[in-house]
Amino acid sequence: MIGKMDFIVLLGVIAFGVSIATSADGKEDVSDRRDRGGHVVPCSLDGVNPVHHPDIFGNPAVAAQYGFIRSRDGTWHVQPNCRR
Repeated sequence: MIGKMDFIVLLGVIAFGVSIATSADGKEDVSDRRDRGGHVVPCSLDGVNPVHHPDIFGNPAVAAQYGFIRSRDGTWHVQPNCRR
């Protein structure tokens, strides 16, 4: 009887370990999607958080290619007469 109980406990520990590993793997996928932050459309700041796009807003020259300028107070704006 004790041997069967040990086997059942061992199976439970293995199942728990597999579920933890699967859960951790799934969380990495979600964080990767969250870090990407969507996409930026030229000449539109609708729904864009510059913090999520350091490759664009971290470089004023790249931001200008998308039609964005930064004011003296640090906020981003769409350039006047910006065309997509």
